[in-house]
Amino acid sequence: MITKEDLFNKIKEYNSEEVELVKKAYEYAENLHNGQYRQSGEPYISHPLNVAYILAEMHADGDTICAGLLHDTLEDTNITKEDIAHDFNQNIASLVDGVTKLSKMNFSSKQDQNYANTRKIITGITEDVRIIIIKLADRLHNMRTLEYKSEFKQKENSLETMEIFVPLSYLIGAYRIKSELEDLSLRYLKPDVYMRIQDKKEKLENECIPCLQEMLYKIEKLLNDRNVPNEIKVRTKNIYGIYKRLSEGHKLSDIHDLLALKIMVDEVDNCYKTLGIVHDVYHPINERFKDYICNPKTNMYSSLHTTVFGPNDRLVQTQIRTFEMDKIASFGLTAYWESEKGKARDLMQQDLKNKFQFFNSLIEINSIFGDNQEFVRQVKNELFSDKVYVYTTKGKIIELPKGSTLIDYVYLVDKKVADTMVGAFVNDILVPVDYVLKNKDRVKVITDELSFGPKEDWIDKAHTSLAKKMIKKMNGD
Repeated sequence: MITKEDLFNKIKEYNSEEVELVKKAYEYAENLHNGQYRQSGEPYISHPLNVAYILAEMHADGDTICAGLLHDTLEDTNITKEDIAHDFNQNIASLVDGVTKLSKMNFSSKQDQNYANTRKIITGITEDVRIIIIKLADRLHNMRTLEYKSEFKQKENSLETMEIFVPLSYLIGAYRIKSELEDLSLRYLKPDVYMRIQDKKEKLENECIPCLQEMLYKIEKLLNDRNVPNEIKVRTKNIYGIYKRLSEGHKLSDIHDLLALKIMVDEVDNCYKTLGIVHDVYHPINERFKDYICNPKTNMYSSLHTTVFGPNDRLVQTQIRTFEMDKIASFGLTAYWESEKGKARDLMQQDLKNKFQFFNSLIEINSIFGDNQEFVRQVKNELFSDKVYVYTTKGKIIELPKGSTLIDYVYLVDKKVADTMVGAFVNDILVPVDYVLKNKDRVKVITDELSFGPKEDWIDKAHTSLAKKMIKKMNGD
């Protein structure tokens, strides 16, 4: 059980000057929630305390932790946003307001309220990414304590978690939260399947630990002999990840990243040096090598992945990255709290806008769809759905929703080029503008200055909101 002292001590480890502010927020929340209890029978303050502790584990700033402690006060007590701004600061008040559900009095039905609240959660990221991070910490603790809810509520919350919060955690690169939310959701949605895979996973881990330890010690010695600073950890795929692959028709033995060695080194040059060392002693499967350092994922994930033949004929994925990359791989944007300190929040928003492809798509969808239900449907179809990843002629990876055509690609990459596109070479083969893109396609757009802009029928051939909006605009609609 987490105590307030645990929270204060955790913050002291990295941000001792904020402890007094957090103590004030804790006492404030404890007083406001006095007499309120969770369904577990615990005093209600235990929930915001745990949310704050999850945030502190990410090294969150003081304002974010205070907002975590106060996140239910506007909804469940008589306090107002203005009170919080007066007693703390405007920043904390805005964060608390950002995570507070809209009042049911403003809606004709529960469903309308739910759509509006989902929109508020998703678009919160455009104002301050910390709103989403607090909501993820809130959902994570609620999912960890879901056993006290009815079976109907367990399944309802788990489904919502999979549809909304898992994609959001992926989009900002928070893999550790994403993996735990997936496993907790599967546990309630398909308890028998969850238990069966958990048993298989534990047996596999017990069987394979000697093999992985042997590899770990051998690689560690080789790196130490070459004076490469390193840390190596053993990792197995999360339960939901295994379930997803099995449900796609794979056998357990086919899942090449089921077992992994995670090798962290000090700098990028040593990542490639380590790759050579690993391949010297363990033969790789060439088609399973991926360089996410040269081509990071669209949520900033960077690493080298190589699958090798380990001892006892085991296939083992080896992930090689710097220590800094590992923090980003685990925590995504939230890793900035540790590396950037006081500048973290501004850099998070700046990088969201400049480096994360989903961000501008979200802004477009938000500007186009006034109806909350349509907005949520479009976000699920466009941002939370399966993706395809294609290459520009310069090797940049472009992320698009599955089903996207060349029209969607070109409006995302360069709007000016889009208006004069007449076709493209994809993998050196000439294709029309309505060609549906596939993973790893290489695209070279063909333009003609005399093409007189996009044709009206492109609207029906486009898949994304941005493309449809730009075509309508160019055709005077």
